[in-house]
Amino acid sequence: MATLQDGTADERAERILEVFDCAFGELLAADPAAFQVKFRKMAASAFAFYRGTACLFYADATAADGEAGKHTGPYLDDRTGRVWIHGDLHAENFGTYMDANGRLVFNVNDFDEAYVGPFTWDLKRFAASVALLGYTKALSDGQITGLVRAYAEAYRERIRALAGDAKSEDVPSLTLDTARGPVLDALRSARSNTRFGLLETMTEVRDWERRFTPGGGAVELDADTRGRVLEAFDAYVSTLPGSTRLRSDAYRVKDVVGRRGVGIGSAGLPSYNILLEGHSDALENDLVIYMKQAQTPAVSRHVTDPEIRGYFRHEGHRTVISQRALQAHADPWLGWTELHGVGQLVAEVSPYAVDLDWTDLDELDAITQVVGDLGRATATMHAAADDESGHSLVPFSTENAINAAISEDEEGFPEMLVEFAHAYGSTTRRDHQVFVDLFRNGRIPGLRNP
Repeated sequence: MATLQDGTADERAERILEVFDCAFGELLAADPAAFQVKFRKMAASAFAFYRGTACLFYADATAADGEAGKHTGPYLDDRTGRVWIHGDLHAENFGTYMDANGRLVFNVNDFDEAYVGPFTWDLKRFAASVALLGYTKALSDGQITGLVRAYAEAYRERIRALAGDAKSEDVPSLTLDTARGPVLDALRSARSNTRFGLLETMTEVRDWERRFTPGGGAVELDADTRGRVLEAFDAYVSTLPGSTRLRSDAYRVKDVVGRRGVGIGSAGLPSYNILLEGHSDALENDLVIYMKQAQTPAVSRHVTDPEIRGYFRHEGHRTVISQRALQAHADPWLGWTELHGVGQLVAEVSPYAVDLDWTDLDELDAITQVVGDLGRATATMHAAADDESGHSLVPFSTENAINAAISEDEEGFPEMLVEFAHAYGSTTRRDHQVFVDLFRNGRIPGLRNP
């Protein structure tokens, strides 16, 4: 793994600029204002920088590999090096969602970077994020080591149970009935939300019909763009699961707007909101669908297997297929389409999506409990995406493959993650300072001095 210690700060700065140009160059040139905002957010802390630089993480994590696309290392073989992975697994990419069965579940979220690759990449990216969060909370290196171990041990425990054909009650999902502590708080917060409450924040009733509220990030569309978005929406309907697709009553479009102000990872990507008729004439049953241009996942630049690259029609298709593989009972409104020949991700703007809030999570025991829950959630995600998920890319049981690989060196598994967490956490903190200096001194091509 490349680190700052491998060269001078100037050499590292050039490396960061090189990776940024590859990952962000075209989008930055198309919408520099969006990246001005993105980079300001990334400048706020080392963790915010880490969240926005999966591209740098994979460039570093794969730098020591031999032949391009041939990734080797502890616990990796022909199977464990080729599983469905989240691609951007960090401590803030977990939260609640309402599954297709109407159950509130706490699990991994945000699958924009999902792909097929080594399972250890997810674990290492998460472990380094724990080191960064722990540092911001002034935890000692020993305490951070304990947290990474808790995550690794919980992951190992759940993988072993799943590989042993454990019954569902032995490996329960994190729900209102089984969760505790901050995870339960997030689920309860999600349960208190309503679709009507969400509609009140985004829409208003005009002339006896609901419409999007002007301003607040909503952008009025010209007739041509609106028509193209509606055509793309019609194509999206055919990609929905059967139970959702048959609800023809729910496809009457009431309004369409463009959107500004999406998250750190989606800077420069066009997006739209579509207001649909609900399951009745009542105005409180309407729902909001978002359509956004899907991005090229950072990890895909380091996985050259032609079978994997050729499996996906476009990035929208890749995002949806990956999420459906990784997330049991995914959003029933999750689908894909094309707009201007570019792949789009489409899903519901859900009132039941609440992210885990780390702001007031300061007690070591509580943090340890949470990272254990996240370790189990990670293992469940990896195990969901295998020969039973209906996709031919991973035609084997991932939990059995991962369990067998870890069994070869049980003691070394948490040690690998602990070592990586401390090393890459330190690298990221130094990279953050290099980045801030590049940004504030106007050295990022295409951006003015902030």
